[in-house]
Amino acid sequence: MTELVEAPPRSGNKRARILRAATDVFAQVGYFNARVSQVAKAAGVADGTIYLYFQNKEDLLITIFREHAQSYLVSLEGELSGVTGWGERIRCAIRHHLTTLGSDRALAVVSQVELRHTLKFMSLFSQAEVAEYLNILRHTVERGQAEGAFRASLHPQLVAKSIFGILDELVTSWILSEKEYDLAAQASHVADFVLHGLMA
Repeated sequence: MTELVEAPPRSGNKRARILRAATDVFAQVGYFNARVSQVAKAAGVADGTIYLYFQNKEDLLITIFREHAQSYLVSLEGELSGVTGWGERIRCAIRHHLTTLGSDRALAVVSQVELRHTLKFMSLFSQAEVAEYLNILRHTVERGQAEGAFRASLHPQLVAKSIFGILDELVTSWILSEKEYDLAAQASHVADFVLHGLMA
């Protein structure tokens, strides 16, 4: 039987502790196998406390995705704000994606595996947060094309989806791999590959 994470110290924001515990528990035993009582134990709270913040286990999963996606977009925009050059912005976005998920394996498992068991949860990936991420990539490609840095014949939205697809597959492969390796270390190689196809 999989050993669950121990309860953290009883301090700090309870809602944040519950979300962190849910992420760890879902990653360890799977969303469908997990019980709310397991999440409560890992968070160091009473079972009933979960329902003060979340409607049910499904609400926990959706909130993990939504809050991670929103936090991710804020941090990505922050990193991109100091980057000039459209190629460097693509490189920065690739590095940010692999570094963020590569630094939190449990979150990566929940995002890549647990959210994709059913069409109901898969539909989350077509909603605002992912659309906004794709728009950041698309806009970068469009501006690069307008300034002659990227090939004008390429379809910006398809390029954005292709970059996302490459990164998504890399994270999934990292999760499933039996070998331990630094996911973020692949960023430079991936960026070189993508930019080779983009450059005019």
